[in-house]
Formats: sequence, C-alpha cells, structure tokens
Amino acid sequence: MNQATVEDTKVAGFKSLSPAVWRASTVLFNTVDEFTSRKDRLYDGYTYGVTGTPTNRALEERIAEFEGGAHCVLAPSGQAALCMVGLALVRAGDHVLVSDSAYGPLKTFLNDWLSGYGVAVDVYPPTAGSDLESHIQDNTKLIFLESPGSLTMEMQDIPAIVAIAKRRGILTVIDNTWATPLGFKPLDQGVDICVEAGSKLFGGHSDVLLGSIATNHRWVYEKMRHAQSVLGQAVSAEDCFLVLRGLDTLAVRYAHQCNSAIEIASWLAKHEQVELVMFPPLQTSPGHEVWARSFQGGGCVLSFIPTFQQRDEVHAFFAALTTFSIGASWGGVHSLAAFYPATEFARRKHCEYQRGIVRLSVGLEPVSSLVTDLEKSLASARARNS
Repeated sequence: MNQATVEDTKVAGFKSLSPAVWRASTVLFNTVDEFTSRKDRLYDGYTYGVTGTPTNRALEERIAEFEGGAHCVLAPSGQAALCMVGLALVRAGDHVLVSDSAYGPLKTFLNDWLSGYGVAVDVYPPTAGSDLESHIQDNTKLIFLESPGSLTMEMQDIPAIVAIAKRRGILTVIDNTWATPLGFKPLDQGVDICVEAGSKLFGGHSDVLLGSIATNHRWVYEKMRHAQSVLGQAVSAEDCFLVLRGLDTLAVRYAHQCNSAIEIASWLAKHEQVELVMFPPLQTSPGHEVWARSFQGGGCVLSFIPTFQQRDEVHAFFAALTTFSIGASWGGVHSLAAFYPATEFARRKHCEYQRGIVRLSVGLEPVSSLVTDLEKSLASARARNS
C-alpha cells in the first residue's frame, strides 16, 4: 500500500461552504529535527491529535473572535473547561472563591477534588458586588463567576467584582453559557477568562458535548493549552464541525428563543399557580436592574417556583407536558423542562429560595404551543390538588 499524506486543507478544483473535518491522532513531521522539537510547536502549531487539528483551530479562532479575545482552547465539555481552568491556575495553598449559585458540578469539583489537593475553597453570595471584598483572603488566586446563576438566576455585579479582583491581583473566570457573546461579552468587561458550554446554544441541537476557554492573556492561553495536552482533553474534529455549523445559525436561533422565553416568562408571572419567575430580562424578576446595566440580550432558560410543591402535583404537571420534554441540559431547538426539589437548595449557604423549582429551556417551537402546553400542565397539577 502506498503511503499518502495530506499537507494542507486545500484540494485542487474543489470548494465548499462547509469546513473540512480533519481527523488525526498522529501528526507527521518533515524532518527528525522537527519531530524532536515538536513541543516547541504546542502553542502555535500542531504536535499531536490531543491538542487538535485544523478543524479544531478553525473553531478556536472563530470562538476567540466571537468572544472578543485573542486566544481560545477547546475542551470535551463545558464542565471539562471549568475543571481545566481550576487545575491549571491554582496550586496547594491557594484560595478559590465560587458563587453559591454556580453550576453544581463545578462546585462539586472544587469542594471534593481541588480541595483535596490543598486548595481552600469558599462560596460567596450569588448577588455579590463590591461586598465580595470581605470574602477575599491574602492567598485568593481565582474567582469563579456565573451570572445569571444556575437554576435560581441571581445576577452578579460583574464590573464591581472585576474592579476588586484587578486591584487585588486575582484572576476572574466566568461561565457565560446562558448569555453567549451575543448577550454579554465578559472579556470586554475585564473578566480574564470566559468559559462557554458549546453543548448548549453554540451547538444548538442537543447532539454534541464541547467547551471553550477564551482569554486575552497569552500566558493564560499557554497554561490552558498545556493542561489540554497533559490531561488528554481531546475534542473530536466531528464535534468541532457540529459547533462550527451551529454557530452559523446561532444569531437567528438566539433571537427567536430569547423572544419566546420573555413571552413565556411574562405569561407565567401573571399565573395564579406561579409564586415567582426567575428570568432577569423580565422587569419583575430579581436581578433585572443588574441585567439591564450590562447585558444586551436575554437567554432561553428561565425558572419559576410553582405554588404546588407536593410530589403528586409535581408529577401531574410533568406528566401532562407534551411539547416540552423532560431532560437536563438546555439551549437546543427542542424545549425542555426539569424539576429541582427544595433539597437541592437547602445545601447552599447563600440561597433565599427553599422551594422546588421548575426550569424551562425554550426551543424553536411556536410560543403559542409552548404556552398551551404549560397551561394544561398547570391545570393538571391544580386538578390533582382539588
């Protein structure tokens, strides 16, 4: 069999609107000198399949530009991206702060894993702003932000936190998946590192797992690329292709889903079986004023506290759903619903909500169909209580 290699992404006589999908574990070198010095190319070239192919680089460049950043490194999921940041940037003896309403698996990683390596971890109130300074210690190295927070949707005063962090020489990292750069650009606000779960709105079709880490700091980028290599955090070219394709339609999907979400939130806010709607773009939602100061768009995820909390009532509500499906994750074209019992929030140190919460991810279905589905499901819960 004759050996064949491909040296570039251009094929004579062929052009396509779709990016090429380059799969590779092995990267070939022209000379033995190039091979023995391959680690010198880790940050600005190709060394091994774990750190990517031209398809990966195309997505990294696209996301970096989208975020307003200079660099981007991919990870196999949003959670993997968050963990890579923690593992790469702190060491034993350091102190980390994380919002109490941050993504649950991130807090589990920090408290159950990173703390076992000698890193001190504390949670801070999710509505913190300038008062965050009281939680900072002399050895604080990293602050994890998430605004709005997971499930309970608290908003953080990011400019105030960034100002404190910069004055104290502390790095900030934010999970910006809810807003995407269409709704908020953290790097423009001075945040050091922006993480996105590309599995959500970037991909947009609930069929890919991917995360991204964007920054303007070259030294942070090199730490992330090194961590990607050492930890074996490979991302397949096929998954990169799916997210590249998803980004092409993101603006259209985002606009439709956000508009539908605000209509549904407004409808729920007036319903007698809803105690509270948590969706910052809604004027009556907690955190709306903070959202309005910095954000240019809403998200497609909202939460609400139903008046009914008994198990059979909750089951009746979810059993009656037909347009919404029951499932985790969000940001895809199909609408999803999930329930988080009060025990989920009892474990938090700074949570004012001690009631079960329904979370909705609004997809591309007609908003009238979604409202009708919610209306009959709320009626089903009411009937169970009568």
